[in-house]
Amino acid sequence: MTTSVGTLYVVATPIGNLDDLSRRAERVLAEADWVVAEDTRRTQKLLSHLGLTDKTLRRLDANAGPRDVEAVVSALAGGRIVALCTDAGTPGVSDPGAALVTAARAREIPVVPIPGPSAVTTALCASGYAFGAFRFVGFLPRGGLDRARAVAEIAASRDAVVLFESPQRLAATLTELATLMASRRVTVARELTKLHEQIVEGELSNVAASFAQTEILGELTVVLAPWDAPRPNLDDSEVERRIEAGLGAGLRPRDLAERVALETGRSKREVYDLIVRRTSALKGR
Repeated sequence: MTTSVGTLYVVATPIGNLDDLSRRAERVLAEADWVVAEDTRRTQKLLSHLGLTDKTLRRLDANAGPRDVEAVVSALAGGRIVALCTDAGTPGVSDPGAALVTAARAREIPVVPIPGPSAVTTALCASGYAFGAFRFVGFLPRGGLDRARAVAEIAASRDAVVLFESPQRLAATLTELATLMASRRVTVARELTKLHEQIVEGELSNVAASFAQTEILGELTVVLAPWDAPRPNLDDSEVERRIEAGLGAGLRPRDLAERVALETGRSKREVYDLIVRRTSALKGR
């Protein structure tokens, strides 16, 4: 006797206000054999609110490995109905749920999206910016060349850009972005759909300054408006200052050259030559 395969439902859940859960999502959660979540504590609260206290709840977070994914896929292959949720919003958007969806599709297991709340689209519509295309970058890298590349790409983008940030790093990130595009307009959406929702809009330099002077709490989505991105053109003294700071921090010349080139708009070769001359001068002392 052949057992029919199950179905993986990708279920969008509220980003704050529980009234935003769709009737279809509620029905799927009620009918699912398993509920798989990034943070079982958050999802357990939602299930309890719905009176679904007897559900099999499994965790699949950023630390999940291939075996964890395979365990869920095996259950699907055996005929179970599985609902995939994230902490809040739509699974697969800046969370580890995409790995399960990919694995299920590779086994030809049906995947059904259940649309609903998303911090990305909610913040975009609240910004009021006129846009066609937009880029979603999730969380920026915390440091190093990866972060420098990401910030430079944002500064060069003409499209609207959406990113997530933590309360602890928001002020620093806004200040860093403002050094390259102070006049670009930005919307910071905090605690969307919740009791203390706050939406702040203005030029990057002003918004960065305002958040630098206040304690920040809650979940944050940042929307940068479309703009005509000018090429950075910092003077020689600023380029030299950044080279000196990088050398003082112990950066390798090639890595430093790429970082300063990204930040200043100079060619990597030009900056590398300046670094070589600088280090040669220091050795000659």
